[in-house]
Amino acid sequence: MNRSQLVERVARDLRTSRLQASRLVQSVLNAIESGLCEDGSVTLTGFGTFEVKDRKARTGRNPHTGEPIPIEAGRRVGFRVGKALRDSL
Repeated sequence: MNRSQLVERVARDLRTSRLQASRLVQSVLNAIESGLCEDGSVTLTGFGTFEVKDRKARTGRNPHTGEPIPIEAGRRVGFRVGKALRDSL
């Protein structure tokens, strides 16, 4: 499912316009982003937890030449699935 399909599903479930559903989806995504920036994690009980994780700098390899290349330290978002979602799959 992509974003437009998600908006379509939300619009259908809420019996509202696609524009309103799109604003709702964007609002939820913005709230998750803000929560990650401010607190470092967002937990949606039954669904899962989004967490900001730090990655250390490391050395990788160019797959074509085998030459070592430096990979900078950085941050990424991880997701741990909740029990209710895991059980439904």
